[in-house]
Amino acid sequence: MIELLAALSASAAAGMRIALPLLVIGLLRIDSLWASVPLLSQINPSVLLGILTTWSVFELFASKRLLGQRVLQVIQLLLSPLVGAIMGIAVARFADTPTALIWIVGIIGGLLALVLQLVQVGWFFRLRGLPLWVVFVQDVLCVALVILAFDAPQQGGIVALLLLWLAIRSSKQWHEWYTEKNRTKKRRFRRHIPDERTK
Repeated sequence: MIELLAALSASAAAGMRIALPLLVIGLLRIDSLWASVPLLSQINPSVLLGILTTWSVFELFASKRLLGQRVLQVIQLLLSPLVGAIMGIAVARFADTPTALIWIVGIIGGLLALVLQLVQVGWFFRLRGLPLWVVFVQDVLCVALVILAFDAPQQGGIVALLLLWLAIRSSKQWHEWYTEKNRTKKRRFRRHIPDERTK
């Protein structure tokens, strides 16, 4: 159970950023860097460090601009399930989770990251850009969740589950807003259609 909570904590970070949690997880395990991380272990650590650092800096600065948010939304929506799965599997391996459960943890982690990202995309289009304070909270939470996955997995898992609960609640509100908006459009459209009986 502790291993699952730790994996959820790390995977939730991937629902906010792509490169930053991968960079943090490597720096936290400075002795082995990304040796136990799926896919990344095949890349030279020096090259990978440069790529993740560059992309993390891009994420941090681009997320503060509307155009940058649009670009990141597309990339993160495509890659968040993969990175969420990678983060979950990596943390599960660090915790010596049985091999049979590692892939299940990876699938759950990927789905969690995707759900969080989908809700962010929904709010992005509703608000026409995420407020700056939300972006800063995302940055802090992203790093904090990765650290908690190793140092305090229970607390990190609880935070991840709270984020999932908030995502579900906010997605419901977003869906209700979208449905009401469509109803309003239909009413306005009907008002502009002349009644056949008045002709």
